[in-house]
Amino acid sequence: MVMVLRNVRLGRLWRLLHQRPTLSTWIVFTYGFSWVSYGGKSAILTALCVAFGIKARGTQRATSLKDFIKNGCSHALVVVEMTNQGVDAFKFDDYGGKIVIERRITESGNTTVLKDSHGKKVSNRKEDLQELVDHFNIDVENPCVIMTQDKSREFLHSGTGKDKFKFFYRATLLQQVFDLLKGIQQNIDAAGGYVDEMEQEMRPVLEQLKQLHEKMKSVESMEQMGQNLVTLRKLAAWSEANEEERRYQEGLQKLEKYSARKPACEEKINKIQDSLKSLREDQTSKKAAISSLLQKTREFRQMQDEKQKRLTQATREDAQIEEEQSARKRSIEQMVKRLQWLEQQIYDIRNRHMQASQAEEKRQKEDYFRLQSVIDESSNQLRRLEEEMATIDSRSTSASEEVNQVREEIEEKKRESRELNAQIQKLQSQQSNKVTAFGGENVLRLLRTIEQRCREFSKPPLGPLGAHVGLIGDDSWALALEIAIGKLLNAFIVTNHRDMLVLRDCAKTCGYHNLQIIIYDFNRPLLNIPSHMLPDKALMTIQSLLSIDSATVMNVLIDQGSVERQVLVKDYHEGKHVVFERRAAHVKEVYTLDGTRMFTRGNTQTTLPPDSRIRSGRLCAAVDDVIRNIENDMSALQEDIQRRERHKRAAELSLHNLRDELQSFKRRKRDLQMHISRQQLQLRDLRNAVDAETNLGADPNVDELEEEIARLNSDRQSKEDSLEKLKIKRSQSQEKVSSIRSEIDLLHESAKDDIEAFQARENELIAVEEEIAKGVAAESHYKSIMQEKVMQDIRNQEAENERQRRILQETIAKASEICSREELESLHVPRRSSEQLRTEMRHLKETLQREEGRHEESADEIRSKFNKMQRRVEKKKAQYSSYRQKLAMVEEALGARLKKFQRNSSYLKRQLTWQFNGHLQKKGMSGKIQVDFSDETLGIQVQMPQDASNNMVKDTRGLSGGERSFSTLCFALALQEMTEAPFRAMDEFDVFMDAVSRKISLETVVDFAVSHGSQWIFITPHDISMVKAGERVKKQQLAAPRP
Repeated sequence: MVMVLRNVRLGRLWRLLHQRPTLSTWIVFTYGFSWVSYGGKSAILTALCVAFGIKARGTQRATSLKDFIKNGCSHALVVVEMTNQGVDAFKFDDYGGKIVIERRITESGNTTVLKDSHGKKVSNRKEDLQELVDHFNIDVENPCVIMTQDKSREFLHSGTGKDKFKFFYRATLLQQVFDLLKGIQQNIDAAGGYVDEMEQEMRPVLEQLKQLHEKMKSVESMEQMGQNLVTLRKLAAWSEANEEERRYQEGLQKLEKYSARKPACEEKINKIQDSLKSLREDQTSKKAAISSLLQKTREFRQMQDEKQKRLTQATREDAQIEEEQSARKRSIEQMVKRLQWLEQQIYDIRNRHMQASQAEEKRQKEDYFRLQSVIDESSNQLRRLEEEMATIDSRSTSASEEVNQVREEIEEKKRESRELNAQIQKLQSQQSNKVTAFGGENVLRLLRTIEQRCREFSKPPLGPLGAHVGLIGDDSWALALEIAIGKLLNAFIVTNHRDMLVLRDCAKTCGYHNLQIIIYDFNRPLLNIPSHMLPDKALMTIQSLLSIDSATVMNVLIDQGSVERQVLVKDYHEGKHVVFERRAAHVKEVYTLDGTRMFTRGNTQTTLPPDSRIRSGRLCAAVDDVIRNIENDMSALQEDIQRRERHKRAAELSLHNLRDELQSFKRRKRDLQMHISRQQLQLRDLRNAVDAETNLGADPNVDELEEEIARLNSDRQSKEDSLEKLKIKRSQSQEKVSSIRSEIDLLHESAKDDIEAFQARENELIAVEEEIAKGVAAESHYKSIMQEKVMQDIRNQEAENERQRRILQETIAKASEICSREELESLHVPRRSSEQLRTEMRHLKETLQREEGRHEESADEIRSKFNKMQRRVEKKKAQYSSYRQKLAMVEEALGARLKKFQRNSSYLKRQLTWQFNGHLQKKGMSGKIQVDFSDETLGIQVQMPQDASNNMVKDTRGLSGGERSFSTLCFALALQEMTEAPFRAMDEFDVFMDAVSRKISLETVVDFAVSHGSQWIFITPHDISMVKAGERVKKQQLAAPRP
């Protein structure tokens, strides 16, 4: 064999640190239990795919190559060694008898290096690797060449006929051939289109030929055109003089009109200045009052901050004293317990000293050994009990987490139910009054208040906008309109700033906060947007679906909501085509039926999903259907809540039982610990008694214990005295805190009136400043009108009249030079305007220039050019006809190849059935494969030997796991015989088989691999002791990968 895989080395790849399996020339069986070599076997095939240039997604193990790097490592390495011998060797002079492919993967990228037999780098280009793969016919994406664990699992469990057909189509390379034929058909269509384009390009030449023919007919009319042009020049000269005289008279009339505007504008400016003078005097007085109040406010805030700091410090000191007091109490309690224990020790020592006999000593030693054994046994029980408690505690924690999760889910569902109920209530109120849909009861109270205070408005406000807007057609677009312009439907429109303040006060009185108010001129007519600034008429905009009874409302929706540039589409694909692919002009945003929003900003494409809180549009008319749908959703939601409640109760009961069981174990543990402690105390007492027997005659020495008791009593007394002092100090700190809080409350009461007065003065000052700003703006407006409009118009008109007078004199002088007025009247021609005469002269001049340009050549030259162009046209026609004939021949050849492709497909179909049936017969089974190329489906039919009805199983899912796996393996081997590759690899091909099926399967694949002759790699997690190693069969077990 020319190319054989010899060695695969994996470094820091995936879960492996190092792995280096050695491959045989013919057949290699690689096996190992999953707990021994987890990830090591399948990593071999993944490494082969990566080494031969496949993308990360093609391995079905990762989305990018850097995901293959082992955690904690900086890079991964895959090295594949392969032989390169024989007459078909790849670039033997460069690589020699062995080629090494080394691929290194890092976080930033990957590199591929090709080395020769001596390890010397030859190339690092991907094109060279692709050339090597094509030379040896290595197709790692073909499932019959490398059947990875994921492809094997997918193949074994593929239940649909389309999946099996795709597998068959790819394995037999029919898919590749079909794609090539399809590409050829597309190229033929493109060539035909190119010929059509060339024929279209020849049409201007034909037009030129026609123009040359017509040019010869127009020479006779040129003389008449010259005479007409002279007459038109005379008429145009005096017509222009008359037009200039008319313009001069109109300019004088405009100057009189502009001069009359100046006194009215000066009068308005004087009134505004008088009003501003009084307002500025009022502003000065109010600023003085606010300054005095502001100084008082600063003093109050300084006093408040100072007292607040004192309160914080006093509270902190009180907490420290309380903490110190608690610590002293705990220390005293510990001393009392220590004193009691020491006194008991002295008492026990003196009692044991009185018991001094030999018999007592012997009994104590027996009790000592007995207690020691009891303590050991109890300790073992305690250890076992703690292990059981740990298990129960883990189960209890899991159950508690489950209960919490279910409780959170129930709360979320209840919140959704409350929201749906609120929506139903809003819709029900909308049925009785449509206005409530755009603000609820608040908007009704606001409308009543507006009606009561209507005299305070310059013009009654318009709103809410939703009450003035209707939907044309059905309600299918209501949801999209709600998401697009829903925020504007609650808004009100007023005509000026003063009305906005009055409406804001009305809303505040009604408790309607955050009301959206829009200021707009009610006198402005409906906006007329030019068609070139609107989207394509084929697109449906929001404006086209709105029925509005007010031009002001429509203008606001155009200015604020851009309804004329917001487009509606049915689904996401249509919207994507409009806004992302076509980039339709003047389209701001696109909304789909379900509320999806799509738009572009620069080069950024944005798609926002619909708001789940909005279920319907408020503009829809069929409110009953919406309520019915929401009620159905609520019913389903309530059933879901009840089901989750039952699940929660069961989980809580389980958790309660686990906790009870855990408490029982804790009580047993506590009793056992107390029992051990008692036994240990008894053991210590016995040990002390045994030691005391050696010193039977001496009195017990308890001086150290008594000294410690005396010291503890002294310390206890001192700490009790300090505790009394802390109690006194604590009461003083609490009184201090109460006193500071009372001072702060009194300070707030005293400053309340000043703060209210300051706020009132500040509001008055703001109102005055707003009036001053309006006056200044009006004064600037009228002054600018005076300077930029009135005076400028007068000066411009005077200059224009002077210029027009000079032009009139010059025009009359020029006309007199051409002809006199009496000569013009003697021509007796109808009078026309200057524009008409200039147009006629321009057309006549253009015609004369065009004719003169056409007739610069002689008739013979024109005829010669005509004949030459005609011969060129005939030559092009013959050339395009030749192209058509060649395309027809190519299409005929393609049709023959398609027929041959169909014959080969039919032959491969029959060959697949023969090979499949031949492999099944080794187990006494028979089968048939049905391939439908039109529907692209493949069906496997298997007949079992024990089936007396002779009925075939048409769905492999009706077979047992082993039978299905064996039949699928036979199908794979049949495909293997129909493909060519230098090496093959199969991973976990014998899963879900019983012992008999696995034995037959192993014998089948070994016989097949030996007879086939190429290199084979089989990977399995099962025992393969039944496979006998030989000259062409090698078995190896992978060791556990190093962590």
